Amino acid sequence: MHHSPLGQHHSRSNYGGLIAAILVLCLLTAAGYALQHTISCFLLSWVIAYLLDPIVLKAEERGVRRIYVLIFLYIVLGIMTVFFLTFMVPMITINWDSFIRDLPLYIQKIKLIALDWKTRLPSQHGSEEIQWLIDTFSGNVDKAAEQAGAMVYTFGTRIFFNIFNIVLSPILVFFMLYYKRLIMKTVSSWLPEHRRDILTGIGNEVNSSIGGYLRGQVIVSIIVAVLASPALYVMDIPHPLFCGIFAGAASIMPFIGVIIAVLPALFFAWFKYQTVGILVKIGFVFGVIYFLEGYIVKPLVFKKSMNLNPLVTIIMVMALGELLGFWGILLALPIASAMKIAWGHFINGDFRH
Repeated sequence: MHHSPLGQHHSRSNYGGLIAAILVLCLLTAAGYALQHTISCFLLSWVIAYLLDPIVLKAEERGVRRIYVLIFLYIVLGIMTVFFLTFMVPMITINWDSFIRDLPLYIQKIKLIALDWKTRLPSQHGSEEIQWLIDTFSGNVDKAAEQAGAMVYTFGTRIFFNIFNIVLSPILVFFMLYYKRLIMKTVSSWLPEHRRDILTGIGNEVNSSIGGYLRGQVIVSIIVAVLASPALYVMDIPHPLFCGIFAGAASIMPFIGVIIAVLPALFFAWFKYQTVGILVKIGFVFGVIYFLEGYIVKPLVFKKSMNLNPLVTIIMVMALGELLGFWGILLALPIASAMKIAWGHFINGDFRH
């Protein structure tokens, strides 16, 4: 039996398309690393635009022109920015300076605790291996102390670029919101005419899913931070603002975020009080906060669940977090949801028409 030349050509075409797709993906990844600050600025603007878009749409439904809504929003945001720069930034700066000043003390205290454990170890089988582990750990503590300065410098560099993003983002957000319909119309015109309706429908589903998730997650993170910071302050835990903001940011991560969120508070509380009671109190406080978050806040702000497989969720968070850092963790679930929506339509045969 002879193979059809047409079939061989079609097979080569498929392999060529696969290779081309892989090369394009590699080029996009390389470009992403090279332009990480630009992409970070764009993603920040994109997220802000998603958060503000429902307000603009509601106002337009009431007959208010989009340009007037945007002007009003920017006046309100300007007032909030002045308040933030006047009150919140100095508070956060003082808290961060205090944390950096105390960091070498915490590191040295960890080393002293390790050495104390070493002296208390009994002379029995296996104790030499444990002592070797403690010695290795103590040496790494010294290296961590030496690297503290480098960490501060790196953080300062990131702050500079983040300030640049904060200055540029409002401009990008304005144009994203003002030209939203024109952008959507232009992108729609690029789609194949026989697939335009189905692709537009999928885009609307993905847009609704991503927008709902981002708005809900920001609200949840803010609520967690607002509840945790004053609670830790009342308990006289060092650096309560830092711990509260960290808890709010950690709540972005599914499943393990709840565990990670409480670690700084436990760390600072142990070094100040060194009692099991204070650790139990902190665990109870965070338990109440995350009970409220899981059973009251999330059901209200997440009207539609993404219903993603837990294993897929963890893999997506790990993979995109490794590639894109914070933005990868934040966007892992929306991207997974978009893939699930598109795959569902593909399985249903919607692309065969």
